[in-house]
Amino acid sequence: MAKREEGTMTTPGELNSIVGKGSVLEGNFEVQSSVRIDGRVKGNVKSGDTLIVGKDGEVEGEITAKNVVIGGRVNGKIDATGRVVLESTAVFTGDLKTGRLVIDEGAVFNGQCSMKEAQPAQGVSAAAKKPE
Repeated sequence: MAKREEGTMTTPGELNSIVGKGSVLEGNFEVQSSVRIDGRVKGNVKSGDTLIVGKDGEVEGEITAKNVVIGGRVNGKIDATGRVVLESTAVFTGDLKTGRLVIDEGAVFNGQCSMKEAQPAQGVSAAAKKPE
Protein backbone atom coordinates (compact mmCIF):
# COMPACT_ATOMS: atom_id res chain seq x y z
CA MET A 1 0.00 0.00 0.00
CA ALA A 2 1.36 3.43 -0.91
CA LYS A 3 1.90 5.95 1.86
CA ARG A 4 2.45 9.69 1.82
CA GLU A 5 5.78 10.61 3.36
CA GLU A 6 7.03 14.22 3.51
CA GLY A 7 4.72 15.23 0.68
CA THR A 8 5.87 12.54 -1.75
CA MET A 9 4.35 9.18 -2.59
CA THR A 10 6.59 6.19 -2.10
CA THR A 11 5.92 2.51 -2.03
CA PRO A 12 8.33 0.42 0.05
CA GLY A 13 10.55 -1.77 -2.10
CA GLU A 14 9.95 0.08 -5.37
CA LEU A 15 12.86 2.53 -5.18
CA ASN A 16 16.09 0.93 -6.32
CA SER A 17 18.32 4.02 -6.24
CA ILE A 18 18.53 6.94 -3.83
CA VAL A 19 20.74 10.03 -3.84
CA GLY A 20 20.58 10.83 -0.15
CA LYS A 21 20.26 14.17 1.60
CA GLY A 22 23.66 15.87 1.78
CA SER A 23 25.00 13.90 -1.21
CA VAL A 24 26.30 15.72 -4.30
CA LEU A 25 26.48 13.92 -7.63
CA GLU A 26 28.01 15.50 -10.73
CA GLY A 27 27.62 13.73 -14.06
CA ASN A 28 25.00 11.83 -16.01
CA PHE A 29 23.41 8.63 -14.77
CA GLU A 30 20.71 6.17 -15.77
CA VAL A 31 18.66 3.69 -13.75
CA GLN A 32 16.32 1.02 -15.10
CA SER A 33 13.71 1.47 -12.37
CA SER A 34 12.72 4.23 -9.93
CA VAL A 35 15.08 6.71 -8.29
CA ARG A 36 14.66 9.24 -5.49
CA ILE A 37 16.86 12.33 -5.19
CA ASP A 38 17.09 14.03 -1.80
CA GLY A 39 20.57 15.42 -2.40
CA ARG A 40 21.98 17.49 -5.26
CA VAL A 41 22.53 16.29 -8.84
CA LYS A 42 24.27 18.32 -11.53
CA GLY A 43 23.86 16.37 -14.76
CA ASN A 44 21.32 14.45 -16.80
CA VAL A 45 19.22 11.76 -15.14
CA LYS A 46 17.32 8.99 -16.93
CA SER A 47 14.91 6.64 -15.15
CA GLY A 48 13.04 3.70 -16.67
CA ASP A 49 10.17 4.29 -14.24
CA THR A 50 9.52 7.08 -11.72
CA LEU A 51 11.98 9.80 -10.75
CA ILE A 52 11.24 11.58 -7.46
CA VAL A 53 12.95 14.80 -6.36
CA GLY A 54 12.28 15.13 -2.64
CA LYS A 55 11.59 18.49 -0.98
CA ASP A 56 15.31 18.88 -0.13
CA GLY A 57 16.48 17.58 -3.52
CA GLU A 58 17.94 19.62 -6.37
CA VAL A 59 18.58 18.70 -9.99
CA GLU A 60 20.31 20.85 -12.59
CA GLY A 61 20.11 19.11 -15.96
CA GLU A 62 17.79 17.07 -18.14
CA ILE A 63 15.39 14.52 -16.66
CA THR A 64 13.97 11.70 -18.78
CA ALA A 65 11.55 9.27 -17.12
CA LYS A 66 8.18 7.61 -17.35
CA ASN A 67 6.84 9.67 -14.41
CA VAL A 68 8.37 12.57 -12.49
CA VAL A 69 7.39 13.84 -9.04
CA ILE A 70 9.05 17.08 -7.90
CA GLY A 71 8.99 18.33 -4.34
CA GLY A 72 12.32 20.22 -4.48
CA ARG A 73 14.13 22.33 -7.08
CA VAL A 74 14.75 21.43 -10.73
CA ASN A 75 16.44 23.65 -13.29
CA GLY A 76 16.54 22.14 -16.78
CA LYS A 77 14.35 20.04 -19.06
CA ILE A 78 11.90 17.27 -18.27
CA ASP A 79 10.66 14.70 -20.78
CA ALA A 80 8.12 12.32 -19.23
CA THR A 81 6.09 9.76 -21.17
CA GLY A 82 3.55 9.48 -18.36
CA ARG A 83 2.86 12.13 -15.76
CA VAL A 84 4.66 15.02 -14.05
CA VAL A 85 3.59 16.16 -10.57
CA LEU A 86 4.81 19.48 -9.16
CA GLU A 87 4.11 19.30 -5.44
CA SER A 88 3.40 22.40 -3.34
CA THR A 89 7.10 22.76 -2.41
CA ALA A 90 8.38 22.37 -5.99
CA VAL A 91 10.32 25.03 -7.88
CA PHE A 92 10.77 24.13 -11.55
CA THR A 93 12.53 26.32 -14.11
CA GLY A 94 12.84 25.03 -17.66
CA ASP A 95 11.02 23.22 -20.43
CA LEU A 96 8.57 20.43 -19.74
CA LYS A 97 7.19 17.79 -22.11
CA THR A 98 4.66 15.30 -20.72
CA GLY A 99 1.40 13.50 -21.31
CA ARG A 100 -0.20 14.60 -18.02
CA LEU A 101 0.64 17.46 -15.69
CA VAL A 102 -0.44 18.04 -12.08
CA ILE A 103 0.53 21.29 -10.35
CA ASP A 104 -0.26 21.57 -6.64
CA GLU A 105 -1.12 24.93 -5.11
CA GLY A 106 2.09 26.66 -4.04
CA ALA A 107 4.32 25.08 -6.68
CA VAL A 108 6.42 27.42 -8.82
CA PHE A 109 6.70 26.73 -12.57
CA ASN A 110 8.80 29.08 -14.72
CA GLY A 111 9.13 27.86 -18.28
CA GLN A 112 7.30 26.26 -21.14
CA CYS A 113 5.16 23.14 -21.27
CA SER A 114 4.22 21.06 -24.29
CA MET A 115 1.72 18.26 -23.90
CA LYS A 116 2.00 14.96 -25.75
CA GLU A 117 -0.19 11.89 -25.85
CA ALA A 118 -0.03 10.20 -22.47
CA GLN A 119 0.55 6.51 -21.91
CA PRO A 120 -2.48 4.54 -20.67
CA ALA A 121 -3.23 4.95 -16.95
CA GLN A 122 -2.04 1.43 -16.09
CA GLY A 123 1.51 2.57 -17.03
CA VAL A 124 1.68 4.91 -14.02
CA SER A 125 3.54 3.32 -11.13
CA ALA A 126 2.30 3.50 -7.56
CA ALA A 127 5.20 5.83 -6.70
CA ALA A 128 3.66 8.58 -8.83
CA LYS A 129 0.00 8.15 -7.85
CA LYS A 130 -1.71 10.47 -5.40
CA PRO A 131 -3.87 9.04 -2.60
CA GLU A 132 -7.59 8.94 -3.29
